[in-house]
Amino acid sequence: MEKNIAVNRRARHDYFLEEFYEAGIVLTGTEIKSVRKGSVQFKDAYIDFVNSEAFIRDMHISQYKEGNIFNHEETRLRKLLLHRREINKLRKACTIKGYTVVPTRMYLKDGLAKMEIALARGKALYDKRQSEKERDALREIQKQMKVR
Repeated sequence: MEKNIAVNRRARHDYFLEEFYEAGIVLTGTEIKSVRKGSVQFKDAYIDFVNSEAFIRDMHISQYKEGNIFNHEETRLRKLLLHRREINKLRKACTIKGYTVVPTRMYLKDGLAKMEIALARGKALYDKRQSEKERDALREIQKQMKVR
């Protein structure tokens, strides 16, 4: 059973999302408690590759209120758990083809924190406008169908 903790809606607006991957995430004790409360933000988060390992940068997990002196740093570097071939494939796409890797959602699966990440290509301003027009047109069609 999966329980969504946070969803990065801005990623769908700013990027064409092409391939999705599930990654585990290494968290400390107070971090997982804050995640279970839903205190997670992806606003400026992105995936970085260092020494054939994947890390998420600038993801904000609020401090746990009852955590006293053992609390965590809110925007620290956190390691993602992926298979070696997945890391190599993502890194190659980022360096050669001009893609980027963005977090799309965080969820709990069987008590473990998981993150869905996507291989993404940036949208230009006219692409964003076009997808907005399509969304509005679909909304109008649904509204008309509901009236009938």
